[in-house]
Amino acid sequence: MNKIVNIIKPTGMTSHDVVSAVRKTLNIKKVGHTGTLDPDASGVLPICIGKATKVSELILNKDKSYICELTLGITTDTYDSSGEILKKVENFNFTKEQIEKAFDSQRGHIEQLPPMYSALKVNGKRMCDLVRSGRADEIKLKTRPVHIKKLDVLSINEEKIMFYVKCTKGTYVRSICYDIGGILGCGGHMSFLLRTQSGKFNLENGITLEQLKEFNENNTLDKHLYDIDYVLSNFKSIVIHPNAEKYYINGGVIDERRFLEKNFDENDEYVRVYSQTQFLGVGKLSKKDNIVNVKSDKLFIV
Repeated sequence: MNKIVNIIKPTGMTSHDVVSAVRKTLNIKKVGHTGTLDPDASGVLPICIGKATKVSELILNKDKSYICELTLGITTDTYDSSGEILKKVENFNFTKEQIEKAFDSQRGHIEQLPPMYSALKVNGKRMCDLVRSGRADEIKLKTRPVHIKKLDVLSINEEKIMFYVKCTKGTYVRSICYDIGGILGCGGHMSFLLRTQSGKFNLENGITLEQLKEFNENNTLDKHLYDIDYVLSNFKSIVIHPNAEKYYINGGVIDERRFLEKNFDENDEYVRVYSQTQFLGVGKLSKKDNIVNVKSDKLFIV
Protein backbone atom coordinates (compact mmCIF):
# COMPACT_ATOMS: atom_id res chain seq x y z
CA MET A 1 0.00 0.00 0.00
CA ASN A 2 1.42 3.38 -1.07
CA LYS A 3 -1.22 5.84 0.05
CA ILE A 4 -1.96 8.77 2.35
CA VAL A 5 -4.68 8.75 5.00
CA ASN A 6 -5.79 11.88 6.84
CA ILE A 7 -6.16 11.00 10.52
CA ILE A 8 -7.93 13.34 12.93
CA LYS A 9 -5.62 13.08 15.93
CA PRO A 10 -7.29 13.08 19.35
CA THR A 11 -5.88 14.93 22.33
CA GLY A 12 -3.69 12.90 24.66
CA MET A 13 -1.79 11.09 21.89
CA THR A 14 1.56 11.99 20.42
CA SER A 15 1.98 12.03 16.64
CA HIS A 16 4.21 8.97 17.05
CA ASP A 17 1.36 7.21 18.92
CA VAL A 18 -0.87 7.81 15.89
CA VAL A 19 1.78 6.39 13.54
CA SER A 20 2.05 3.29 15.74
CA ALA A 21 -1.73 2.87 15.78
CA VAL A 22 -1.96 3.11 11.98
CA ARG A 23 0.97 0.68 11.60
CA LYS A 24 -0.75 -1.83 13.87
CA THR A 25 -4.20 -1.48 12.28
CA LEU A 26 -2.94 -1.85 8.71
CA ASN A 27 -0.10 -4.27 9.57
CA ILE A 28 2.35 -2.16 7.58
CA LYS A 29 5.80 -1.23 8.84
CA LYS A 30 6.58 1.80 6.68
CA VAL A 31 4.36 4.57 8.09
CA GLY A 32 5.17 8.19 8.88
CA HIS A 33 3.44 11.42 9.90
CA THR A 34 3.74 14.80 8.21
CA GLY A 35 4.40 17.26 11.00
CA THR A 36 4.18 16.88 14.75
CA LEU A 37 1.04 17.82 16.64
CA ASP A 38 1.57 18.27 20.39
CA PRO A 39 -0.16 15.70 22.64
CA ASP A 40 -2.59 18.37 23.92
CA ALA A 41 -3.53 19.36 20.35
CA SER A 42 -5.97 17.61 18.05
CA GLY A 43 -6.91 17.70 14.39
CA VAL A 44 -5.55 17.04 10.93
CA LEU A 45 -2.51 14.73 10.80
CA PRO A 46 -1.88 13.25 7.34
CA ILE A 47 -0.20 9.85 7.59
CA CYS A 48 1.94 8.49 4.74
CA ILE A 49 2.05 4.75 4.07
CA GLY A 50 4.66 2.79 2.11
CA LYS A 51 6.36 4.74 -0.67
CA ALA A 52 4.12 7.71 0.14
CA THR A 53 6.51 8.49 3.02
CA LYS A 54 8.72 10.07 0.35
CA VAL A 55 6.28 12.98 0.07
CA SER A 56 5.94 13.60 3.81
CA GLU A 57 8.37 16.52 3.60
CA LEU A 58 6.33 18.09 0.80
CA ILE A 59 3.17 17.95 2.95
CA LEU A 60 5.12 19.27 5.93
CA ASN A 61 6.12 22.33 3.89
CA LYS A 62 2.49 23.29 3.13
CA ASP A 63 0.55 26.01 4.95
CA LYS A 64 -1.42 24.95 8.01
CA SER A 65 -4.53 26.35 9.68
CA TYR A 66 -5.66 26.18 13.31
CA ILE A 67 -8.40 27.16 15.72
CA CYS A 68 -6.77 28.17 18.99
CA GLU A 69 -7.82 29.34 22.43
CA LEU A 70 -5.59 31.82 24.26
CA THR A 71 -6.06 32.09 28.02
CA LEU A 72 -4.82 35.41 29.37
CA GLY A 73 -3.41 35.91 32.87
CA ILE A 74 -1.51 32.62 33.19
CA THR A 75 1.99 32.08 31.83
CA THR A 76 3.50 28.58 31.66
CA ASP A 77 6.99 27.35 30.85
CA THR A 78 5.72 25.34 27.86
CA TYR A 79 3.42 28.14 26.61
CA ASP A 80 0.47 25.70 26.85
CA SER A 81 -1.72 24.07 29.51
CA SER A 82 0.63 21.13 30.08
CA GLY A 83 3.38 23.28 31.56
CA GLU A 84 4.28 24.58 34.98
CA ILE A 85 2.66 27.90 35.87
CA LEU A 86 5.27 30.66 36.05
CA LYS A 87 3.05 33.67 36.64
CA LYS A 88 -0.57 34.56 37.36
CA VAL A 89 -2.13 37.98 36.85
CA GLU A 90 -5.68 38.84 37.94
CA ASN A 91 -8.07 41.78 37.62
CA PHE A 92 -7.16 42.83 34.08
CA ASN A 93 -9.58 44.19 31.53
CA PHE A 94 -8.86 44.92 27.89
CA THR A 95 -10.97 46.49 25.20
CA LYS A 96 -11.51 44.72 21.88
CA GLU A 97 -9.33 47.39 20.26
CA GLN A 98 -6.44 46.68 22.63
CA ILE A 99 -6.67 42.96 21.92
CA GLU A 100 -6.83 43.51 18.16
CA LYS A 101 -3.77 45.77 18.36
CA ALA A 102 -1.86 43.02 20.17
CA PHE A 103 -2.90 40.54 17.46
CA ASP A 104 -1.72 43.01 14.80
CA SER A 105 1.84 42.47 16.02
CA GLN A 106 1.61 38.82 14.96
CA ARG A 107 0.25 39.31 11.46
CA GLY A 108 2.31 39.06 8.27
CA HIS A 109 6.02 38.32 8.10
CA ILE A 110 7.39 38.23 11.63
CA GLU A 111 10.43 37.01 13.56
CA GLN A 112 9.23 34.42 16.07
CA LEU A 113 11.05 33.03 19.08
CA PRO A 114 10.22 29.30 19.45
CA PRO A 115 9.37 27.79 22.86
CA MET A 116 12.17 26.19 24.84
CA TYR A 117 9.92 23.14 25.15
CA SER A 118 9.90 22.24 21.46
CA ALA A 119 11.27 19.52 19.18
CA LEU A 120 13.77 21.88 17.55
CA LYS A 121 17.27 20.47 17.82
CA VAL A 122 20.45 21.93 19.29
CA ASN A 123 23.58 19.91 18.49
CA GLY A 124 21.40 16.94 17.57
CA LYS A 125 19.35 17.05 20.79
CA ARG A 126 15.73 18.21 21.04
CA MET A 127 15.42 21.41 23.04
CA CYS A 128 12.63 20.00 25.21
CA ASP A 129 14.86 17.04 26.19
CA LEU A 130 17.73 19.37 27.07
CA VAL A 131 15.46 21.49 29.29
CA ARG A 132 14.00 18.45 31.06
CA SER A 133 17.48 17.09 31.75
CA GLY A 134 18.62 20.37 33.33
CA ARG A 135 20.74 21.46 30.35
CA ALA A 136 18.75 24.54 29.35
CA ASP A 137 21.92 26.65 29.56
CA GLU A 138 23.14 24.93 26.36
CA ILE A 139 20.28 26.50 24.40
CA LYS A 140 20.64 29.87 22.73
CA LEU A 141 17.24 30.77 21.36
CA LYS A 142 17.16 32.53 18.01
CA THR A 143 14.20 34.06 16.24
CA ARG A 144 12.99 32.44 13.03
CA PRO A 145 11.15 34.09 10.15
CA VAL A 146 7.56 32.88 9.75
CA HIS A 147 4.58 34.16 7.80
CA ILE A 148 1.23 34.53 9.55
CA LYS A 149 -1.02 34.72 6.50
CA LYS A 150 -4.29 35.13 8.37
CA LEU A 151 -5.05 35.81 12.02
CA ASP A 152 -8.66 36.45 13.00
CA VAL A 153 -10.09 36.92 16.49
CA LEU A 154 -13.24 34.77 16.61
CA SER A 155 -14.52 35.49 20.12
CA ILE A 156 -13.54 37.17 23.38
CA ASN A 157 -15.02 35.80 26.62
CA GLU A 158 -13.35 37.39 29.64
CA GLU A 159 -9.83 35.90 29.73
CA LYS A 160 -10.52 33.43 26.88
CA ILE A 161 -9.81 34.46 23.28
CA MET A 162 -10.58 32.12 20.39
CA PHE A 163 -8.78 32.84 17.13
CA TYR A 164 -8.11 31.37 13.69
CA VAL A 165 -4.61 31.31 12.21
CA LYS A 166 -3.23 30.29 8.83
CA CYS A 167 0.56 30.12 8.79
CA THR A 168 3.63 28.72 7.10
CA LYS A 169 5.77 25.77 8.14
CA GLY A 170 7.69 26.23 11.38
CA THR A 171 5.20 28.56 13.07
CA TYR A 172 4.52 27.91 16.75
CA VAL A 173 0.96 28.87 17.65
CA ARG A 174 2.00 28.56 21.30
CA SER A 175 4.47 31.39 20.72
CA ILE A 176 1.72 33.56 19.24
CA CYS A 177 -0.25 33.09 22.47
CA TYR A 178 2.79 33.77 24.65
CA ASP A 179 3.77 36.89 22.71
CA ILE A 180 0.27 38.37 22.71
CA GLY A 181 0.05 37.81 26.47
CA GLY A 182 3.39 39.59 26.83
CA ILE A 183 2.28 42.55 24.73
CA LEU A 184 -0.89 42.94 26.82
CA GLY A 185 1.24 42.71 29.98
CA CYS A 186 -0.78 39.98 31.69
CA GLY A 187 0.83 36.93 30.14
CA GLY A 188 -1.00 34.09 28.46
CA HIS A 189 -0.81 30.52 27.23
CA MET A 190 -2.40 28.27 24.63
CA SER A 191 -5.25 26.37 26.27
CA PHE A 192 -6.70 24.64 23.18
CA LEU A 193 -5.47 23.86 19.67
CA LEU A 194 -7.25 22.22 16.75
CA ARG A 195 -5.44 21.87 13.42
CA THR A 196 -8.11 22.38 10.78
CA GLN A 197 -5.97 22.07 7.65
CA SER A 198 -2.57 20.86 6.45
CA GLY A 199 -2.05 21.50 2.76
CA LYS A 200 -4.91 19.80 0.90
CA PHE A 201 -6.07 17.87 3.96
CA ASN A 202 -8.76 19.22 6.28
CA LEU A 203 -11.28 18.14 8.91
CA GLU A 204 -13.85 17.24 6.23
CA ASN A 205 -11.68 14.64 4.47
CA GLY A 206 -10.21 13.14 7.65
CA ILE A 207 -11.13 10.04 9.65
CA THR A 208 -10.54 8.98 13.25
CA LEU A 209 -8.41 6.03 14.32
CA GLU A 210 -11.60 4.19 15.27
CA GLN A 211 -12.96 4.75 11.76
CA LEU A 212 -9.66 3.60 10.26
CA LYS A 213 -10.04 0.28 12.07
CA GLU A 214 -13.71 -0.03 11.13
CA PHE A 215 -13.18 0.80 7.45
CA ASN A 216 -10.21 -1.55 7.24
CA GLU A 217 -12.23 -4.43 8.70
CA ASN A 218 -15.15 -3.67 6.35
CA ASN A 219 -12.90 -3.37 3.28
CA THR A 220 -14.12 0.20 2.67
CA LEU A 221 -10.89 2.01 3.53
CA ASP A 222 -10.01 2.70 -0.12
CA LYS A 223 -12.59 5.50 -0.16
CA HIS A 224 -10.53 7.35 2.46
CA LEU A 225 -7.06 6.80 1.00
CA TYR A 226 -5.33 9.34 -1.22
CA ASP A 227 -2.88 8.67 -4.03
CA ILE A 228 0.58 10.14 -3.77
CA ASP A 229 0.05 12.56 -6.65
CA TYR A 230 -2.97 14.05 -4.84
CA VAL A 231 -0.57 16.19 -2.80
CA LEU A 232 1.54 17.08 -5.83
CA SER A 233 -1.14 18.87 -7.82
CA ASN A 234 0.87 22.10 -7.63
CA PHE A 235 3.33 20.48 -10.08
CA LYS A 236 2.49 20.36 -13.79
CA SER A 237 2.68 17.00 -15.55
CA ILE A 238 4.09 15.03 -18.48
CA VAL A 239 3.39 11.59 -19.94
CA ILE A 240 6.38 9.74 -21.35
CA HIS A 241 6.44 7.22 -24.20
CA PRO A 242 6.26 3.51 -23.23
CA ASN A 243 9.67 2.82 -24.77
CA ALA A 244 11.21 5.45 -22.45
CA GLU A 245 9.65 4.21 -19.22
CA LYS A 246 12.26 1.62 -18.20
CA TYR A 247 15.12 3.96 -19.07
CA TYR A 248 13.56 6.76 -17.01
CA ILE A 249 12.95 4.45 -14.01
CA ASN A 250 16.61 3.39 -14.10
CA GLY A 251 17.79 7.00 -13.89
CA GLY A 252 18.05 7.91 -17.55
CA VAL A 253 17.45 11.40 -18.92
CA ILE A 254 14.44 11.62 -21.26
CA ASP A 255 14.10 14.49 -23.74
CA GLU A 256 10.82 16.04 -24.81
CA ARG A 257 10.76 14.19 -28.12
CA ARG A 258 9.72 11.16 -26.03
CA PHE A 259 6.92 13.00 -24.21
CA LEU A 260 3.45 11.92 -25.28
CA GLU A 261 1.83 14.78 -23.38
CA LYS A 262 3.32 17.82 -21.68
CA ASN A 263 1.81 20.49 -19.50
CA PHE A 264 4.43 22.71 -17.90
CA ASP A 265 5.73 26.26 -18.05
CA GLU A 266 9.16 27.42 -19.12
CA ASN A 267 10.26 28.24 -15.57
CA ASP A 268 8.97 25.03 -13.93
CA GLU A 269 11.66 23.01 -12.19
CA TYR A 270 9.70 19.88 -11.26
CA VAL A 271 6.83 17.94 -12.87
CA ARG A 272 4.71 14.91 -12.15
CA VAL A 273 5.76 12.13 -14.51
CA TYR A 274 3.30 9.52 -15.78
CA SER A 275 3.46 6.54 -18.09
CA GLN A 276 0.32 5.66 -20.02
CA THR A 277 -0.77 3.41 -17.17
CA GLN A 278 0.53 4.84 -13.88
CA PHE A 279 2.10 7.68 -11.93
CA LEU A 280 5.88 7.23 -11.87
CA GLY A 281 7.06 10.06 -9.64
CA VAL A 282 8.49 13.56 -9.62
CA GLY A 283 10.93 14.53 -12.34
CA LYS A 284 13.36 17.43 -12.55
CA LEU A 285 13.39 19.47 -15.75
CA SER A 286 16.46 20.85 -17.48
CA LYS A 287 17.25 22.29 -20.89
CA LYS A 288 20.07 21.53 -23.30
CA ASP A 289 20.37 22.87 -26.87
CA ASN A 290 16.81 24.24 -26.53
CA ILE A 291 15.47 20.76 -25.83
CA VAL A 292 13.69 20.11 -22.51
CA ASN A 293 14.83 17.01 -20.59
CA VAL A 294 13.49 15.26 -17.52
CA LYS A 295 15.32 13.09 -15.00
CA SER A 296 13.77 11.25 -12.07
CA ASP A 297 13.93 13.10 -8.75
CA LYS A 298 11.66 10.79 -6.72
CA LEU A 299 10.21 7.45 -7.86
CA PHE A 300 6.91 6.23 -6.42
CA ILE A 301 6.14 3.14 -8.48
CA VAL A 302 5.90 -0.22 -6.71
